[in-house]
Amino acid sequence: MTNQKTILVTGATGAQGGSVARHLLRRGHFAVRCLTRKPDSDAAQALREAGAEVVGGDLNDIESLRSALRGCHGVFGVTNFWEHFEQEYSQGKNLIDAVAEVGVQHFVFSSLPSVKRHDPNLEVPHFEMKAQLEEYAREKGIPSTFVHVAFYFDNFLNFFPPQKQSDGGFAFGFPQGDTSLAGVAAEDIGGPVARIFEQPAEYMGRTVGIVGDDLPPADYAQAMTRALETPVAYNHINRETFAGFGFPGAEDLANMFDYYRRFIPNRREDLEQSRSLYPSMQSFDEWLDKNAARFESLTNDAVKAAP
Repeated sequence: MTNQKTILVTGATGAQGGSVARHLLRRGHFAVRCLTRKPDSDAAQALREAGAEVVGGDLNDIESLRSALRGCHGVFGVTNFWEHFEQEYSQGKNLIDAVAEVGVQHFVFSSLPSVKRHDPNLEVPHFEMKAQLEEYAREKGIPSTFVHVAFYFDNFLNFFPPQKQSDGGFAFGFPQGDTSLAGVAAEDIGGPVARIFEQPAEYMGRTVGIVGDDLPPADYAQAMTRALETPVAYNHINRETFAGFGFPGAEDLANMFDYYRRFIPNRREDLEQSRSLYPSMQSFDEWLDKNAARFESLTNDAVKAAP
């Protein structure tokens, strides 16, 4: 085991990095080193128990990145706009500069497409910063693969849970219209990424979409209705109304859904490729069956809280 090549996983206690670390550990083809700002956390301890090396470091501290990267063959990089907002670009640049400096042989970076290439007036900072970082990594000549991860199924539990309605049913809504919305179980993201690290020649220089299902929002609602045996509806909310809700990032998210609605009619090719890379990729129905109890808890709490 000591002669295994090492992959450094950033954001290892988060959704994407944690999934990548766990899948790499399960497959066993690489040694896994996990970078975290909180090496003493319960999540970090769980990674140690699973077989990972855990090191402390911070994307704001390039020296800590150089130290963590020492001896690494590959790196999975992910940045978090929703935690750091405008700092995301400088943090990603620090990582890319450190990766280039130490000569990593395969950099897999979680990026997103540029919305402005489709509509220069549409502001989606959490997409645009990642697109700029992808371009920067390409300019640096780093041997890279880029992954564009779909909307998390888990967002229906955390950020867009079905809300109790006056008729006794539930509903969720955003500015997606009837256009298919690609989604993925956060825990599955590492499946395709692990295979990409194992097949560098095939995926070097490419962008790979990671998708578990591709459904119109109304179909997500129908699946929830079946699983919960409670009516769940999807309501289209126009971009301007959603942007006016006033919570942090409301306009960013409104514009994201509007971009999906207008410019991404489907991601069927990404879905097929993801399933070829990781045949156990969950559909929304499969993920929903697995998480039905969590949804039932949400809906029961909503009923109790209703006046």
